[in-house]
Amino acid sequence: MTIKIPTIAELKEKLSLPKPWDTVVIFILNILITIPLFLIAHQNIIDFEWPIHLDRVLIFILIIVIIQLVLRLVKTIIILIIFIYLITLLYGTMFGNYGFKRVFEDYRYMIYAMSENPNPQDLIIAKLLPFPNKSKIIDAVDFSNSKVRNFALSATTKHFNEFKETGDKRRMIQCFAVFKEIRNRWNYVNDPKGTEYIASASESLQHFSGDCDDHAILMAACIKAIGGTPRIIHTGGHLYPEMLIGQKKDLETAIYLIKEELFIQESYNQQIHYHIDERGQIWLNLDYTATYPGGKFMSEEILGALTFN
Repeated sequence: MTIKIPTIAELKEKLSLPKPWDTVVIFILNILITIPLFLIAHQNIIDFEWPIHLDRVLIFILIIVIIQLVLRLVKTIIILIIFIYLITLLYGTMFGNYGFKRVFEDYRYMIYAMSENPNPQDLIIAKLLPFPNKSKIIDAVDFSNSKVRNFALSATTKHFNEFKETGDKRRMIQCFAVFKEIRNRWNYVNDPKGTEYIASASESLQHFSGDCDDHAILMAACIKAIGGTPRIIHTGGHLYPEMLIGQKKDLETAIYLIKEELFIQESYNQQIHYHIDERGQIWLNLDYTATYPGGKFMSEEILGALTFN
């Protein structure tokens, strides 16, 4: 018994698709490949801030044209390409961190963030001044205090507990829950005249009252207590807290969560405000004057930043 080895021409004929299905399948595969490639390019290429995001439109068109040309050149093995692509995404869905769901979510967050046009502010930490009362504020952010930790935990069970996410996204939602609880309960009260009174986070939990520095200290401590990274910004006559969001893709996730799922009414028709530090990290405003994370800055002047890693 002899085994007949197919010729190259016979192999091509077996792997080829009948017309017009070859064109349809190539186009569908093109879209499936272009979307994750475009997400990677969008998150790593500088945003030129062209009108209506024309730079991103051109990038998408360029990628889809290149992929289309490549696929047409290898259309005789298109079935094999489809199989490998789907297996890769299926493996990522079942055993990895990037599969069908993540591709869909990342694309949705990116499109939504582009349409919302958030308002960034650049922040160069190297040029900032020494932070006033630095040692007192560091001591006041007593995130390891059991009262602070327990309050932060209670906030995460009271707000947004129905969102069963994991990893960084879950931590972000829980930090937003802390913001909501403190924002709902905070009562602004001035310090004694002529005195700068700095209350610890555990002390502020007694009455949820104080001035801007007391609020910033409490917010920073609670965010830190549940695994977030907060910092306090000094503007001269005002202190306010911010939380680390991460990179551009993380900001897109935050914008979608704030405006579409967690703070829909509060953020309706409003911009998301944040700072970008010298390492490209994004920090979201959590001031008590804002009704949603990323609300408008009370003061644009930046004189100092105190980070709690």
